[in-house]
Amino acid sequence: MTDWTFRAEGVTKSYDGGETYANQDISIDVHPGEVYGLLGPNGAGKSTFVKQMIGLLKPDSGSMTLGEHDLVEAPDTARQLCSYLPQAPMPIDSFKLHEAIRLTGEIRGGAKDAVARRCDELIDAVQIGEWRDTLGAKLSGGVRRLAGFVMVTVVPGRVVILDEPTNDVDPLRRRLLWDQIRLLGEMGAAVFLVTHNVMEAEKAVDRLAVIADGKVLAEGTPSSLKTADRGCLRLQLMLVPGVPDPELPPMLRHNSMVGHKLVSTIDEVDAADGIAWAQRLMGEGVAEEYALGAITLEDAYIRLTGHVSGEAEAVAP
Repeated sequence: MTDWTFRAEGVTKSYDGGETYANQDISIDVHPGEVYGLLGPNGAGKSTFVKQMIGLLKPDSGSMTLGEHDLVEAPDTARQLCSYLPQAPMPIDSFKLHEAIRLTGEIRGGAKDAVARRCDELIDAVQIGEWRDTLGAKLSGGVRRLAGFVMVTVVPGRVVILDEPTNDVDPLRRRLLWDQIRLLGEMGAAVFLVTHNVMEAEKAVDRLAVIADGKVLAEGTPSSLKTADRGCLRLQLMLVPGVPDPELPPMLRHNSMVGHKLVSTIDEVDAADGIAWAQRLMGEGVAEEYALGAITLEDAYIRLTGHVSGEAEAVAP
């Protein structure tokens, strides 16, 4: 029986004659039935790695295999065995939604009746049935994104690669989409999730790697990546728009700003002082509210990369 584990060992990809590295010595494995996350800020090298998985780019060095198949030496086989949802919209302007899904499933070798049943199930599962007969050109970005997900998973490959699958999707259907991603793993596919949305990914992945500047900074389960933050808490403060930002006390670490929301890490022993500081800012009209809670994967992500999930910038510690 074939072991359909995906393995990458020492994968390196450079540009400009070796001046710029998109990937540097990346080694990971993804097992059947597992949802594996590749997390990192924009420009970290995630999409470059995926393009090498499916044979669109060739590594300078290292190996990528799926079961007994060498994906570097056999890029056509890589595309047959892997299902890929890219960040770019699917080119389905001239097809009705259900037509695009069924055609994709049949191209991937699915039996016509089985594809039709699976198509209907997935359309219902992510609640896009009202657009079933709508041309792709008339679909909103979110519905088009969900249609792309269904196209990719109606006949899933041994590895299902999802590059930012929730982009443009509304909150309700986003939850439904995460449910389907988990179900793909339960069906036996190896799911490779590429994202910078750490808060959502934490609920879905079994294991993950955090990548920045083309390098793997840490790998493990969501819980194991938070080990270094044991004894710490997350202090979140909503600042008043238009008011100068407050000076941050030394007890706050790994500070990041998302809009007017300040997120920091604080030692448990400093919790009372942190609450007093936050309450003082509220009394002075600098902050509207605060929350103190358990460390999340995003806090570990900020510590490792210096970035917050999404487009916001981290502020200096």
